Amino acid sequence: MDLRKVTVKNAQENNLKGVDLEIPRQQIVIFSGVSGSGKSSLAFGTLYAEAQRRFLESVSPYARRLFHQMKVPTVDTIEGLPPAIALQQQKGGTSSRSSVGSVSSLSHLIRMLYSRAGDYPRGLDILYAEEFSSNTPEGACPRCQGIGRIFDVTEDSLVPDKNLTIRERAIAAWPPAWHGQNLKDILVTLGHDIDRPWKKLPKKTRDWILFTDEQPSVPVYAGFESHEVKKALKTKMEPSYHGNFSSARRYVLDTFAKTQSPLMKKRVSKYLVSMSCPSCKGKKLKPESLNVKIKNLDIAELQSLSLEDLRTILNHLSKETDAVKKKARDLIVQDLEARLEVLIDLGLGHLSLERETPTLSPGELQRLRLGAQVHSKLFGVVFILDEPSAGLHPKDTEALMTIFRKLRDAGNSLFIVEHEVEIIRNAEWIIDVGPGAGTEGGEIVYCGSYDNFAKAKDSLTSRYVFDPPKLKLPSWTEPVGWI
Repeated sequence: MDLRKVTVKNAQENNLKGVDLEIPRQQIVIFSGVSGSGKSSLAFGTLYAEAQRRFLESVSPYARRLFHQMKVPTVDTIEGLPPAIALQQQKGGTSSRSSVGSVSSLSHLIRMLYSRAGDYPRGLDILYAEEFSSNTPEGACPRCQGIGRIFDVTEDSLVPDKNLTIRERAIAAWPPAWHGQNLKDILVTLGHDIDRPWKKLPKKTRDWILFTDEQPSVPVYAGFESHEVKKALKTKMEPSYHGNFSSARRYVLDTFAKTQSPLMKKRVSKYLVSMSCPSCKGKKLKPESLNVKIKNLDIAELQSLSLEDLRTILNHLSKETDAVKKKARDLIVQDLEARLEVLIDLGLGHLSLERETPTLSPGELQRLRLGAQVHSKLFGVVFILDEPSAGLHPKDTEALMTIFRKLRDAGNSLFIVEHEVEIIRNAEWIIDVGPGAGTEGGEIVYCGSYDNFAKAKDSLTSRYVFDPPKLKLPSWTEPVGWI
């Protein structure tokens, strides 16, 4: 086996027509061709699928269930294939706890920076790095469990029509039937007017009825009018029963948390409103963690800055002198600045560490993961990428190529599915698939060095790279006079 190349025999995945080829390792290899030509079937459906299959064969059957395994590719043999890492165009999942900071590992370094070099208020003991993470029990805000938002009720959600009286069910969140009537009867005993329009009740009264945590137990005279209840209380008449009051808020939250009835849970959920956590103000962390500052910013405020602004803060921070914390701070800042430089060069400087990955474009997420790999210290693997230039400004193309060269120089191979001409022009090896799409594709039009790619006369990609068509501007772009 020649370990300097990957040899593929009779690949027939999807529309590939018995493809045979040899691909050099430790080079920047571009898979080009029109959309639907079969280049992704070769790079991902064949090469990556086989690399993944071989890896999964080495782990236990139980562990395999934790992986999303691709199907076994249709190919006779693949020799010289190293372990592979695929960075595909995909959305960032649905977890709100996955962020730019977690994917890039920058958040871990920021937490270490605050732990070891932050400005602590007097009397606060040193906090561990995990206490600056909302994803740990040690650091999460106890009110919202590190989500930053809570479900609660408001007067508007509990009382949608303020023209109604309590007797007319102004408090829509209260249960219907007997339980609701019981609560109204208790309010009568407590001296509240349930026949007065809600909007005309004093605010103090409205707030107590809706939000109090008090649960007074009072005598209930079922069916009595207000004046009759007053008389019964005065004469110490035997009540129908004793009832416990529960505010509308307590009823909704307790029912939602404890009921086993899906219908009941669905009913009370209508009165819940998502809002910023009042304890942490949406910052997700416990108060002690938010009291530690760097440049007068708590860690949540720092992580809300763009990567560009974060680098500026760190540049100023590294110039300060504090003998006690300087060594630890400088080591962490040095690592942070190196990682930030890569991400900013990849056109991601506008992102913040707190930005959730589900909100990133597929191109942004792929470049973010690519930037993280630069510091992984891996070597001898194949990185398989899917149009990494997608969404990237043309001026950042050279920075992307610099990243590719760093990974290659570390002993890795790069197999890149790409349409962008400038990326193709920087390749060392070209595999052009086509000549057309679908059933008209699936063949190797060219496989060789970039230097000889210009001679590939049957390649549409070659013509666009070396002799791009001249675009004639439409007539409406010509200067016109103004009247």
